[in-house]
Amino acid sequence: MKILMVITSHDQLGNTGRKTGFWLEELAAPYYVFKDAGVEITLASPKGGRPPLDPKSNEPDSRTDLTLRFEKDAAAELQLDKTVRLDSVRQEDFDSVFYPGGHGPMWDLAEDKDSAKLIEAFLAAGKPIAIVCHSTGALRHVKTPEGKPLVQGKEVTGFTNGEEEDVGLTKVVPFLVEDEMLKLGAVFSKIANWGVHVVSDGLLITGQNPHSSGPAAKTLMAALKQRAKAPAAARAS
Repeated sequence: MKILMVITSHDQLGNTGRKTGFWLEELAAPYYVFKDAGVEITLASPKGGRPPLDPKSNEPDSRTDLTLRFEKDAAAELQLDKTVRLDSVRQEDFDSVFYPGGHGPMWDLAEDKDSAKLIEAFLAAGKPIAIVCHSTGALRHVKTPEGKPLVQGKEVTGFTNGEEEDVGLTKVVPFLVEDEMLKLGAVFSKIANWGVHVVSDGLLITGQNPHSSGPAAKTLMAALKQRAKAPAAARAS
């Protein structure tokens, strides 16, 4: 099994002069769900090469056993150094795609045409995908084959208005994930701030926040195993 993980290349936190990027737990937790299951992982980003890490995600109170494992994993770090360019990947080469979050995706992946086309291609091929936290914002320009917003009428979750308020960035981000999804006609599902919450609607799996990234990856793995068992005819229908 092969899974693509798409990471932000954006490192500026609006006009604050502070750095942002991907959130380490949201990469590390799913990475080991996949790796420990024997999945072949490819890391991609819009610019390729080493993607920027949100420095806050590596502060002591944000570290987890899995973020520490990732940092000590030479093979994982080497992969992270050499992410492939997003415009070079094709859904035909993978069974699924997973989008870790962090604030960075709000500026690049949310507006990236290659990203939107890639998500549309995975779904058109009947492949389940998973997206967590701020990367739910990367769905804002994704369309159905009929040209409607993908999330219209779908149950999704992502970083909530309350969580954005908690981190003091409501006025810094280009849009609020929760508000944007509601504007596009999604049914936005959430629980208490920072709680673990994963939602599945058809082929789309979304997670609310960093703590939901590992559980979202496990949900994706379960969906992939179920798809592998299904007869080809059922997959095509």
